[in-house]
Amino acid sequence: MSGKRDEGWGTEAPPEDEPSGGSIPTDPELEAALRAAAEAVDEAVDAKPEDDPDGLLHGEPLDDEDPESRVRRLREELTELQDRSLRLQADFDNFRKRALKERQEAVQYGHQNLFKDLLSVVDNLDRAIEHARGSGGGDLESFLQGVDLVRRELIAVFEKHHMTEIDALGKPFDPSLHEAMAQIESETAAPGTVVDVLEKGFQLRDRLVRPSRVIVAKAAERSGGGGGRPAD
Repeated sequence: MSGKRDEGWGTEAPPEDEPSGGSIPTDPELEAALRAAAEAVDEAVDAKPEDDPDGLLHGEPLDDEDPESRVRRLREELTELQDRSLRLQADFDNFRKRALKERQEAVQYGHQNLFKDLLSVVDNLDRAIEHARGSGGGDLESFLQGVDLVRRELIAVFEKHHMTEIDALGKPFDPSLHEAMAQIESETAAPGTVVDVLEKGFQLRDRLVRPSRVIVAKAAERSGGGGGRPAD
């Protein structure tokens, strides 16, 4: 009895209830695990005689077993192996569906905690704007303090989610973190040093989200004159 199946077992098209078209592709690791499980069943079916001393998998006759009993026993063994294969395939199909669903939810709702933290920042900004409108624009100092408070709260939310500001001012120019917008002569800063930050950069953990746009110092050009004597 051969336990081999047609090639591609376990890699059939996804069930109709799974999304198609632009959905996230099936994880190759899951497919590999499914194929490995199928191969394990094949190995059990095709076990060598020395691995099956009782002859249960290869249909070796038992002592005093008549042909009719042997056929019945082989059919039962075949049915059991088929049931095991179907259950195994169903388990992996369910696992694949769950993994796909979790991945889709992570893509769709993975930023939920970030936006939840930002809601308080929006609330405080609304309060600052409402206060400025209520005062007729006369209480500018309080409005500025409110805006500064909102900014500090926003930076705190960034840091909570591992978004950090790149410290560029006064540091050597780093093309992996900075984007040079201009160069200016400087007698106080060493050439290649960031002397001004036009737009702050940010990193998410160790990944660059936006480079700092900076102005970089260059050596001051010295006026000509070869040291000759001035004319009389």
